[in-house]
Amino acid sequence: MINIFTLIEKKKHKQELTKQEIDYFVDNYVKTNTIHDYQASALLMAICLNGLSRKETFFLTDAYVRSGKTYDYKKYLSPVIDKHSLGGVGDKVSLIFAPIICALGIGVAKISGKGLGWTGGTIDKCNSVGINCNISEQQAISSLKKNKMFITTQTADLVPADKKIYDLRNATSCVDSDGLVAASVVSKKIALKSDYVYLDVKVGDGGLIGKYEKALNLSKLMLDIFKSANRKAAVHITDMTQPLGRSIGNALEVKASLECLLGKWEDARTKKLIYEFVSDVLLDFKMCKDKKSAYKKIDEVINNKKAYNQFIDWAATNGANKQKLTSNFFKPKYTALIKAKKTGYVFYKSARAFGLTSLEIGVGKKTITSNVDFMAGIYLNKISSEKANKGDTIMTVYSSNPISQAVIKSLEDNIEYLAKPKTLPPIIYKVLHN
Repeated sequence: MINIFTLIEKKKHKQELTKQEIDYFVDNYVKTNTIHDYQASALLMAICLNGLSRKETFFLTDAYVRSGKTYDYKKYLSPVIDKHSLGGVGDKVSLIFAPIICALGIGVAKISGKGLGWTGGTIDKCNSVGINCNISEQQAISSLKKNKMFITTQTADLVPADKKIYDLRNATSCVDSDGLVAASVVSKKIALKSDYVYLDVKVGDGGLIGKYEKALNLSKLMLDIFKSANRKAAVHITDMTQPLGRSIGNALEVKASLECLLGKWEDARTKKLIYEFVSDVLLDFKMCKDKKSAYKKIDEVINNKKAYNQFIDWAATNGANKQKLTSNFFKPKYTALIKAKKTGYVFYKSARAFGLTSLEIGVGKKTITSNVDFMAGIYLNKISSEKANKGDTIMTVYSSNPISQAVIKSLEDNIEYLAKPKTLPPIIYKVLHN
């Protein structure tokens, strides 16, 4: 007889779960609520410690998809793609990438999540400026027809199993398991039947995956699942040893994204990542013959503000105040400056340290019931490899609440001052297709 106790025991002893056992867990935790949070947490922790086989991951992904409905948006607009990042510190790629792609004539149908652990979530960023992502199927269709894009969160009938388990993983530090990550990401993409799925897998301590080999294995696992579902997919393995850009936080990252869409790039690495990502899509759809022509097309929609207007119009369609969005909407109550203690080239020891500190000031949720402070954030006045003179502002910290000395100290402890600039890893390590 199958029960939650035997499932926990099996995974505790590194045994493989059957399809029937995985279906039992998903059905009874999500649909009937006969499995309690503490029991599900125990099973998820056992999975984190002992892993899932490829077969178990396939079964879990399938159970997630079958827990809700699937949607085919290609009949309303084609081509249409789905893009997803595994998340990282300062990762605002989706908010920049999607409007550019749409301005170039390709639709984006995207399910996103809230912040997971110390990594930021696209939904939180959208919500911070009044963009409603909790939309119905009809609202998604309307947005796709009008704006060539939509971003939605998981609703009651859209991969509900992943939504409930995602929240529990976040609150119980069960985030960085390959099988759980793959099932969560891929199930949402299979539920939306797009022409192509593009994934951004971050490598470094600021993302979910610390090491390149682990990222490569996870990428191949996800591509295998997509292939089994007859879906075209690509993975970009990208760097997260440093925060992406200068802005870390919800409204702060939206502000930075809008500036990037106007050609005011935070830094060269962010621009390189976006241009490479978009150009790869244009080449995959044979809309350009080479990178040079693709870059030229991207330049055009940035310079003529078509991409920027694409974002504003989409945001307004989905609840945001257009006038507010095009003015100074970032108005935190408290600000603290962190000054250079000596002269030297700045280097940040850990991207994750920024993520953990941002949790302390309210950028993300420390528990399921915690509130997110949309105005909280950290701006890097100096990014790694830039020179600072003693007394220069290195960082600016924002919050709706007083900023503690413990927060200031944690950020100061993350700074190194070097005699010469340190060479950073490439922003893109590898691109894979299934």
